[in-house]
Order: sequence, then C-alpha cells, then structure tokens
Amino acid sequence: MIKVRGLSKSFGDHVVLKDVNVEIKDGEILAILGESGAGKSVFLQHLIGLFRPDQGTVEIDGRDVTHLSERSWLELRKNMGYLFQQGALYDFMTVFENVAFPLQEHTSLQAREIKVKVDEILEMVGLQEAARKYPAELSGGMKKRAALARAVVLGSKIIFCDEPTSGLDPMRSRDISDLIQRTSRRLKCTTVITSHDVPNSFRIADRLVVFREGVIIAVGTQQELLASSDQFIKEFIK
Repeated sequence: MIKVRGLSKSFGDHVVLKDVNVEIKDGEILAILGESGAGKSVFLQHLIGLFRPDQGTVEIDGRDVTHLSERSWLELRKNMGYLFQQGALYDFMTVFENVAFPLQEHTSLQAREIKVKVDEILEMVGLQEAARKYPAELSGGMKKRAALARAVVLGSKIIFCDEPTSGLDPMRSRDISDLIQRTSRRLKCTTVITSHDVPNSFRIADRLVVFREGVIIAVGTQQELLASSDQFIKEFIK
C-alpha cells in the first residue's frame, strides 16, 4: 500500500503539485493520466525518493519515507522496479547483461544462478532470442521489453512505469501495455504507470488518476471516469 497525503511541490515560483492525496492498493495497476506538465512524472519521482515534497508525506507499506536518507532509499529501491520512458538501457551491454546487472550488484547469486534467472525473465517478456543483442540492434518495442525485464528481475514488489508506450506505434503500444499487465499479475506486484495513452490505460488499469495543473481531479475505474460530468475529463478521455 502506498499512501500519499497533502503532497505539494514547487520549483521556484512554479507550483507543480498541490495538496495531492491518493492511496494505491497492494497488487493493483494504477494509471496516472493528464496533459503534459500536469505533474505526473514529478509525482512518480516522489514515490521513488528522487524528489522530497515541500509539504505532505509518502507512506510505503506503513513506513513514512518522506525524509529517508539516501542510504535508506537505496535499500528500499531494491524492492522497486522503474521502467524509464526511453528504456535507459546501457548501450555497451547486451540485453542479457543489462538484465543481469541488478542481480550482480544487489545479490550474492552465482553466475549459473544469474543465468537461470535472466533466461526466465527474458522468456517472460519474449526476448530470449535477443539476449546477445545490443540496444542499438533492438526496435523500440524490444527496448521497452528489455527495460521491463531489468525492472522486475529482482522480484520487485512495486513497478513504476513512466510513459511506457511513448514513441511506439499503436500495435507496439498495445503489446507493451499487455505485457506490463501480464507481468504485474504474474509477479503479484503493485504497478504505477504515468501515461498519455488513454485507450491502453483504460484496458489494463484497475483504477485511474487524472491530474490537471498539479491537482488530482478524478480517481476511479474506467466506468467511473466515463460517467464523469467534468468537462475536462470528458474531453481528455475522448
């Protein structure tokens, strides 16, 4: 469970988040929607400790993480996976090496055990045939798959995905959205996604949050958002 209470953040005179309150349930897929500049990514970065709020708190599994030291955050992030918008793969590593890297850095597994684990994850995301390829040899969709594999290889309890369908054509967007949903269900983890992609967010999310100018204006299921009388929400989701 992630609980956010009264979260506010400004950069200079620019207010990005204003008194944000939301609870994210264990095991759910939550999509965060909104226009560019609405505060989605800044909100997400508070959940992984990259920003500290000016006001308010963030609780993860009952623990207030708002003022944790960087050392404590490093330990906490071992239970989190982050899928960056552009994948952020290491160009000088193969797909296999990219996915193996967190295991080498954060576990005491032997090389054979790492290979078994990485092979299993690559099969799960459909990249077993691309294990020896470098990022430059991959399509956009394959890079997203490799990045997702790296994000979950440590058995993450929480996965954060920042605009996972960005830069992909409609078919690849649907594929990566479906893969995120299947992976989340299979690993029984909590998944938080920021997105402009309303159709795919509706397809895979249990609930959705809509940001506007740093404020949450709606939280609910697809059906609840579709039934909203708010003119902005009507226009945004169509």
